[in-house]
Amino acid sequence: MAVVSPDPVPRYADMLAAMGSEPRLRIVRLLLTAHPAGMVAGEIGSHLQIAAPTLSHHLERLRREGVVKVRRDGTYLWYTAHAEALEELLQFLFAECCTRSCACDPGRIIHPGL
Repeated sequence: MAVVSPDPVPRYADMLAAMGSEPRLRIVRLLLTAHPAGMVAGEIGSHLQIAAPTLSHHLERLRREGVVKVRRDGTYLWYTAHAEALEELLQFLFAECCTRSCACDPGRIIHPGL
């Protein structure tokens, strides 16, 4: 019997919703620039001028939806962008929403301005 893979749309919708606020999108962008080493919460907050309680809320939402990963190193929590999950999301958007429907020119996405 063939194994049917679950529909990825709900997962990707949750990931997009998690990134759907300006502070969280800025966090993801910052963590991608720090990839693969990541950053501790204090660095993120300092860089983006986000208070610790607010930052904690945003990081937890991003972690819960699989957009960021966290690891403990002594007393520090290091946050990294979940690059593999973000890559899967981009592949889905590219394949399902752009290429299949011919709504977007793949060349302009990969090489903007050409």
